Amino acid sequence: MKPLLLEPIGMIRSSFQQAAGTPIQSCMASGSEGRIELMPEYAEGLKDLEGFDRIWLLYWFDRAASAKLVVKPYMDDQPRGLFSTRAPSRFNPIGLSCVRLLAIEGAVLRISDVDILDQTPLLDIKPYNPRFDAFPAERCGWMDTVKIDPSQPIAADRRFELRKENPS
Repeated sequence: MKPLLLEPIGMIRSSFQQAAGTPIQSCMASGSEGRIELMPEYAEGLKDLEGFDRIWLLYWFDRAASAKLVVKPYMDDQPRGLFSTRAPSRFNPIGLSCVRLLAIEGAVLRISDVDILDQTPLLDIKPYNPRFDAFPAERCGWMDTVKIDPSQPIAADRRFELRKENPS
């Protein structure tokens, strides 16, 4: 198989400088504002996007640790198979967040409900459409047993953070 070549189309900007304390999902980042700085050559592709309430962002987890097949996800203490989690440390570290689109100003998109680290490379933008993107589900695997208190948003810690080796 040929290797894949991905080129960022822009940069995601947020107030989150490190994984620890960052909301783990956009639904837990209500009101957290940020922006997308799209490369100017892609600005024309934003035509007609302003009519959407939400957009999907696909991005590169550039600061995540190397992938492992079994991880302890943020919402559980039990080791789980990587593909049954949304852990950021992946073999192809692609992130996916559904954020609220506030405004488009040239090649800059103002967004909210941001759960992404500052200066994260953006790979793509797609409009959210509840007719296509919202599926009723009867089961959610191990996540069905996890109790979530909506008044207590879950934030990341350092477990999936890329750590620099000591130079000594």
